[in-house]
Amino acid sequence: MVLHKKQDLGAPPPCIVDGDLVIVYEQFDAMKAVYVDAKQNIQSRFGCFPMKEWVGKPFGSRVCAKGKSQGWVHILAPTPELWTQVLKHRTQILYAADIAMICSFLELRPGCTVLESGTGSGSLTHSLARAVAPGGHVHTFDFHQKRTEEAASEFARHGLGELVTVQHRNIEALGFPEELHGAADALFLDLPGPWNVVASAAACLRPDGVFCSFSPCIEQVQRTCAALAAAGFTAPRTMECLLRSYEVHSQRITCDLDKADAAAAAATESKKRKREGSGGPAAEGRQKGGYSSAGDGREAFIAAS
Repeated sequence: MVLHKKQDLGAPPPCIVDGDLVIVYEQFDAMKAVYVDAKQNIQSRFGCFPMKEWVGKPFGSRVCAKGKSQGWVHILAPTPELWTQVLKHRTQILYAADIAMICSFLELRPGCTVLESGTGSGSLTHSLARAVAPGGHVHTFDFHQKRTEEAASEFARHGLGELVTVQHRNIEALGFPEELHGAADALFLDLPGPWNVVASAAACLRPDGVFCSFSPCIEQVQRTCAALAAAGFTAPRTMECLLRSYEVHSQRITCDLDKADAAAAAATESKKRKREGSGGPAAEGRQKGGYSSAGDGREAFIAAS
């Protein structure tokens, strides 16, 4: 997994080794995660790709299919954003828009300690780990034993073992472990009843720590806000993140330029006639010179001969 780390400027990009996780990019809406096995081939709609030829290539390389097929794909380094799009769903997950807002408002930075419940498919956890790397830590909890084991294995395989600790625990019923009291800079909940955990969360957060809860229903939000106020939390904010894709259509607008030019010329001529006052008594006065009164005498002008 791509994390923040020191790297010399101009250093060559890392190369793929056997066992690495790569993202096989076919097009913007067609990607999949693959663990490189030099003894295996991968078959896609673009052809057959021997993975032994990927070993030693830099991440981001374009690789071509073997045989008669002229297809090709890109093999990308895994980032939390890409992983979110290709991971195996053990539960419903958070996507990039929500994750970006959560990491931003939790004020995460390298070295922070953050608590999370529940782990689920690990989509958010990967982004939390990257945000606090290299010196921080993520403690994540899930009430489901099998999901906990699968997530722990996945984090270790992705190189996050030193950054993420996964524990099997029903946080809503038991709260966070006592050893974490006063140890967290930020805390995130994705639970059916987050208001039940507010007291435990308050005990875990350091002064000026940030609490965040993700809830789909406004009734859950109201109960959580009431519990937060009772526990001494201040300045609550409720936010909803909505995405809208632009739909672009091309349309040809036809215009008769000859008619448009004729109309413009007629308008110009009409304005000119009005300025010159052609066709009335005022015009005669101007032609003869001197002072002339037009109409009822309330409009006058000086005409020079």
